[in-house]
Amino acid sequence: MSSSSTDRIERKILLRAPRSRVWRALSDSAAFGTWFGVKVEGTFAPGAHVRGAITHPGYEHVVFDITIERMEPERLFSWRWHPHAVEPGVDYAAEPTTLVVFELEEIPEGTRLTVTESGFDQIPVARRSKAYRSNESGWTEQMENIRKYVERKA
Repeated sequence: MSSSSTDRIERKILLRAPRSRVWRALSDSAAFGTWFGVKVEGTFAPGAHVRGAITHPGYEHVVFDITIERMEPERLFSWRWHPHAVEPGVDYAAEPTTLVVFELEEIPEGTRLTVTESGFDQIPVARRSKAYRSNESGWTEQMENIRKYVERKA
């Protein structure tokens, strides 16, 4: 792997749910918002710019703002965003984005979901490590959130 250990975050989880259910939890904007903690405006589609209000306590001032890259049904869902863009009044538009990729793999026990976020080495140095640390713990939490969501719906 050519990228540094600080450039990417990767999390894998076994979900005891069919791949179709996991895909819906990722690709349906309303379902996604339920477990991710965001009130999404609009629907997910390749090329779409989607926004919404974060619903996690303490982060209600943060706008969820992503640009969908790829949607390959029941296999891959990816988007770009500004990681840890949480400071009120700060315009992150000029900064590079990171790429978030969800990959689904059917396995005998259910679905293996892998999320990878890469591109942190391009983030301005003043906020790079904080963005990385925040998203590193955030993805751990979000993988648990999607697990509870898809397994509860079973």
